[in-house]
Amino acid sequence: MTERQRIDVHHHILPPRYTSWLRSHGIEDAGGRALPAWSAEATLELIDSLQIAKAIMSVSAPGVQLDPDKRDDGAARAMAREVNEFSAQVARDHAGRFGFFATLTLPDVEGSIAEASYALDTLGASGVILLANTHGEYIGAPEHDPLFAELERRRKVIFVHPAELPGPSVPGLPPFVADFLLDTTRSAYRLVQSGVPRRFPDLKIILSHGGGFVPYASHRLCLGLLAEGKGQLPELLEDFRSFYFDTALSSTPAALPSLLAFAKPGHVLYGSDWPFAPAPIVSYFTAQLDGFGGLDAAAHAAIDRTNARALFTE
Repeated sequence: MTERQRIDVHHHILPPRYTSWLRSHGIEDAGGRALPAWSAEATLELIDSLQIAKAIMSVSAPGVQLDPDKRDDGAARAMAREVNEFSAQVARDHAGRFGFFATLTLPDVEGSIAEASYALDTLGASGVILLANTHGEYIGAPEHDPLFAELERRRKVIFVHPAELPGPSVPGLPPFVADFLLDTTRSAYRLVQSGVPRRFPDLKIILSHGGGFVPYASHRLCLGLLAEGKGQLPELLEDFRSFYFDTALSSTPAALPSLLAFAKPGHVLYGSDWPFAPAPIVSYFTAQLDGFGGLDAAAHAAIDRTNARALFTE
């Protein structure tokens, strides 16, 4: 591969003021991973070492709605604006190397639409990031329809990232290990259950970490929807296959065959999960992808860059 060819769609940024804000609310980790240090310099070193031409940055869980008991839309809107402007400045300072997914304020739909419009029109965001759930409210709820309608009108990409599951975690089992995969799967199920892929067919939705359990359990997921009368098996499978999937922490010989067997052609994208996944972990999974023998050169190039280029330009 020639130098710097990958497009990384699962790549996090931690603006310093955002990290300080989280810590002021007693939040020291995301999904059981300590909040890592972030700098543009360290990030550029990492992406250069892995031949990443461009990284699409996003703020990870817990997002900007921090209090499960009392929504603070004003604080969420202010912090969303701050992290989006910070991300846009990083992208301007390093032209061509970074894009970003705009942070929104769900379950504050009005604020989310306003921030999406500002970030897309003024800041040049590549799309938006939505958490799979915010304090138990999963994306795909009926009240989210105006946001989906606006994003479909703009034909912009939605990057879905997991958050901690509603309810207590299991002692000794960090949420990022297994709960994040279930959270992504739950969000995909809710989106299909509420008919989002059919009602908004031009939405382009990326599911993190290979889609969680979706590729492996897709037929089982459809059983629940069949029992609800949501459609026939072929169309329900097509709904789940309408999603895009990134390879972050998921490009192993055990996981990748299931993802590739399930996903539509052109719907698998490279992801690193930096910096929550430190450099040795990112390098390990990237090497697993590069060494996967079930793909020819064109298929490797498609996952590394071609699929993402098509997604962001179509």
